[in-house]
Amino acid sequence: MIRIEGLYKRFAETVAVDGVSLQIASGETFGLLGPNGAGKSTTLQLIMGILTPDRGSVTFSGNRDPRELAARRQLGFAPQQLSLYEELSGQENLKFFSRIYGLKGNRQQQQIDWALELTGLQNRAQDPVKTYSGGMKRRLNLALAVVHDPSLILLDEPTVGIDPQSRYHLFDNIEQLQAEGRTIVYTTHYMDEAQRLCDRIAIIDRGRILALDTVDALVTQYGGRSEVRVELADVAVDTGSLPGTLTGHMLQWKSDTPLVELAALAAAAVSVRSIEITRPNLETVFLNLTGHKLRD
Repeated sequence: MIRIEGLYKRFAETVAVDGVSLQIASGETFGLLGPNGAGKSTTLQLIMGILTPDRGSVTFSGNRDPRELAARRQLGFAPQQLSLYEELSGQENLKFFSRIYGLKGNRQQQQIDWALELTGLQNRAQDPVKTYSGGMKRRLNLALAVVHDPSLILLDEPTVGIDPQSRYHLFDNIEQLQAEGRTIVYTTHYMDEAQRLCDRIAIIDRGRILALDTVDALVTQYGGRSEVRVELADVAVDTGSLPGTLTGHMLQWKSDTPLVELAALAAAAVSVRSIEITRPNLETVFLNLTGHKLRD
């Protein structure tokens, strides 16, 4: 669906995208995970043809250039910065943007109705957008991106600045689009979103792709070992038989097989008050790859 080869983009002295190469399959939800300023939004703009790369190329299925009109008609984009006409109603916004894509008549109204139903905005469709909550505006932003029935959807930080309930509502909307077989490119700095929604993820930092794979494969390869903390009920035990380091009542160690060591403790009749296992995740992966946390 999308082939990206050696993308490079510099703004003055800042290299925003540095040699990005990847392929995104048709029907895949592909995530770009990285902190603010990592190059995610610039990469999307290069994919869309809004920006021209200094080096490298982007092609869609059939070797189409993303700047071609036929290619753009199959592309929907929800920008991080909301692009809504606040004085108009949600319905009027959808009518305006769908007309830009060439929709009219019954087909236009059918698509508007579908987009409103998808995002759950039917009951507020006639209200001015300025009366919408932040979450509703994000949902309308998504509706505008898909009203023309695109096969490729680019979502740039689609849940930024909204409450948890609205985030989960958007997740449901996106999962419905996934079920319809659409190709989605999703940028975020929230690891839970990437973990829930994306088939594959590229870890991006300072314009470079550091790793690319499924969530499970990334965690297995770069996540490191699980951290185990066990609070002992009684420290009068043979410390030589215990894994890790004992400080007071707290026993701590790292392991690839924490359940094996815990089973050994149980077999030795070691009495414990609590057990905590912290397994590696995408946050751990990012830290191990970059040396800093995802939100630093």
